[in-house]
Amino acid sequence: MPTSAEIIPVNIEDEMRHSYLDYAMSVIIGRALPDARDGLKPVHRRILYAMYQEGLLSNKRYSKCAGVVGEVLKKYHPHGDLAVYDALVRLAQDWNMRYPLIDGQGNFGSIDGDPAAAYRYTEARLTRLAEEMLADIEKETVDLVPNFDGSTQEPTVLPSKVPNLLINGSDGIAVGMATKIPPHNLSEIIDGCLELIKNPDVSVKDLMKIIPGPDFPTGGFIYGREGIRGAYETGKGILQLRARALIEKVAKGDKESIIVTEIPYQVNKARLIEKIAELHRDGKIEGISDLRDESDKDGMRIVVELKKGAVAGVILNQLYSHTAMQTTFGIILLAIVGGQPRTLNLKEALKIFIDHRHEVVIRRTAYDLKRAEERAHILEGLKIAVDNLDAVITLIKKSKSPVEAKEGLMKKYGMTEIQAQAVLEIRLQRLTAMEREKIVEEYEEVQKQIKGYREILKSEKLIYQIISEELTEIKKSYGDVRRTEIQGRTQELTVEDLIAEEEMVVTISHKGYIKRNPISLYRAQRRGGHGKTGMTTREEDFVSDLFIASTHAYVLIFTNRGKVYWLKVHEIPQAGRATKGKPIVNLVQMGSDEQIAAVLTVKEFAEGKNIIFATKKGIVKKTALTAYANPRASGIIALGVEEGDALIGASLTNGEQDILLSTRDGQAIRFHEKEAREMGRVTVGVIGIRLDKKDEVVSLEVLQEGQTALSVTENGYGKRTALEEYRIQGRGGSGIITIKTTDRNGPVVGVIQVTNDENIMLITNLGKIIRIRVDQISVIGRNTQGFRLIHLEKDEKVVAFAKLAEKEDEE
Repeated sequence: MPTSAEIIPVNIEDEMRHSYLDYAMSVIIGRALPDARDGLKPVHRRILYAMYQEGLLSNKRYSKCAGVVGEVLKKYHPHGDLAVYDALVRLAQDWNMRYPLIDGQGNFGSIDGDPAAAYRYTEARLTRLAEEMLADIEKETVDLVPNFDGSTQEPTVLPSKVPNLLINGSDGIAVGMATKIPPHNLSEIIDGCLELIKNPDVSVKDLMKIIPGPDFPTGGFIYGREGIRGAYETGKGILQLRARALIEKVAKGDKESIIVTEIPYQVNKARLIEKIAELHRDGKIEGISDLRDESDKDGMRIVVELKKGAVAGVILNQLYSHTAMQTTFGIILLAIVGGQPRTLNLKEALKIFIDHRHEVVIRRTAYDLKRAEERAHILEGLKIAVDNLDAVITLIKKSKSPVEAKEGLMKKYGMTEIQAQAVLEIRLQRLTAMEREKIVEEYEEVQKQIKGYREILKSEKLIYQIISEELTEIKKSYGDVRRTEIQGRTQELTVEDLIAEEEMVVTISHKGYIKRNPISLYRAQRRGGHGKTGMTTREEDFVSDLFIASTHAYVLIFTNRGKVYWLKVHEIPQAGRATKGKPIVNLVQMGSDEQIAAVLTVKEFAEGKNIIFATKKGIVKKTALTAYANPRASGIIALGVEEGDALIGASLTNGEQDILLSTRDGQAIRFHEKEAREMGRVTVGVIGIRLDKKDEVVSLEVLQEGQTALSVTENGYGKRTALEEYRIQGRGGSGIITIKTTDRNGPVVGVIQVTNDENIMLITNLGKIIRIRVDQISVIGRNTQGFRLIHLEKDEKVVAFAKLAEKEDEE
């Protein structure tokens, strides 16, 4: 037990802060971020150095990865074996590394996300490019430091003739920071280095003419130069990546296929294919008949075979929109510089590499000079011995010991101890006339080398010339063509650009199934006809809503709970006339307790327009349309709905219109919309009509000139009434009769405005739909019962109706 004198009390807050900072810096410097000079994290550097020390060069045999991992753990990296092996595997994967640094043999995983085989099976050796990163390391070009246990030494950085930080990129999450550097084309990066050496004042803008952007190992496209420019100027930017796809005609039949040959960087091919299959299965992308992965050793080939008549351009655009065939890559050019993390721009990253090579060339040249001078010193001693050969031999023969001979040579000929030792160690065959001449020639050659090295060390121009020559040689040996194509801007066709604009009948069932069909599928019938089945629904389910909208329109889906969801008509699955459609919950994220209350179609969310809402308890509210321009996938609040109330309708207004509310018991009230002031999106609203206890509002209409009010009841009766018969009242009154709700008629289903040249559709709880011309329905007074519009079966009731947008002649 420690004594009280050995215990130092500290503030726990201070201790936690200091300890966490120590940990954070250890992760940042020692594990997660690459060095800006060689572009390597410590684990990668240690793997390459260990393999180099073991002689696992590109021209030697492969060695088991288990041995490599063991060597790295034993000498340099005291962490988990799987962490080391995973790092080694990544250096060999050509879909992750633009220029792999390890040549792997065996199963090293795949772009489908398959893991590599265990390290007892796989083998590896360095690539030629990795050897260029380690070249001259034995010439004291970089600092060596003791390893974790002091048993050996390891380099703090590699000499690297290769600008690895940019050509292979890096990806890592540290503490409070992260790096994400994309790979680039080696030839372009070297050309950029050469330009910076030639013109140190070159701008990032001019460098971008040489280095237009990243070059990913998986190819594909980069759309837009703004993200690249931002990343190169500030060190941070976002790129939009796209797969490369082409459209092929199928040999047999009038069909097409989409062929994907390149995918965005770091996208898992197997998951991409699964996502496409899922979208097809859920009906979000229609027109796909088959999906195959035909990739092999010659390259990637994903085949999306289309149904006859499917528009390939539309489906391709949907694939870009809903899958990882189009994705983003956020650049964070963060690396370790001088022992500290630093965000770099393109020019700074290149300059740091060039400065590193400058130091390496100086240290290498100084090392070579030192060795040349040492050799020259020995050769000078050998020259003295050769020039005095007989006397030297006599002196050595008369000496009693090597020590006496060495001292004799040093005393008589002025040799140093090193020179005298070299003379004593020379082989007799080198004393022949031919060998003596070689010593003289070697001495002269070494003197030339010494002069050359000294000139280099005195001349910055020569140093940079050497750097440029070596970079040019690297480019010549390892440079290749760009794989990723850069487009100036996103050439994205919207789905609407490729889909014909046409009116669609959209039906929604009570239990939440939705579908769309062309209007032409339904033929007009005379009043009193028996109708045509429009949807086959489940037991106890029935069609509860129908509306007509363009395929290009936006659809705002308002629910009884006061939420709104955003959808496009063309995103609604098209199904057969008699089929039930798809669950709405597959298209929007509605709650289990929500039902469709109103649907609005808008082309754009323009200023000056409003939405007016009504609830079943007679509350109304008016809010600007722009407040609903960007709903989230999970929906947003459209209006506040009190407990026990529910939204029943919503309509667009221009600020100068009259509102008509109609109730289930046949009452109606007309008032000017200015009586409902504009309110915020999440507010509740004000009283629109006062109701009897059992009554409730069933319809909301924004009135238009030249129209009549069509009232329809559950038992299939209806009539038209002139709007002039609905006098303007103050908001909040009890209203007047719009249609009699007798036992024959039943309660009111709704009231809408129509004109003579329009058609309406009635829907029953059994899924029957009938289409009727409006001019076949008589205009009569308010306080009347109306006429039969549809023949109903036993227990059949009208549940919804809507008017058609187009004009049509009678059949």
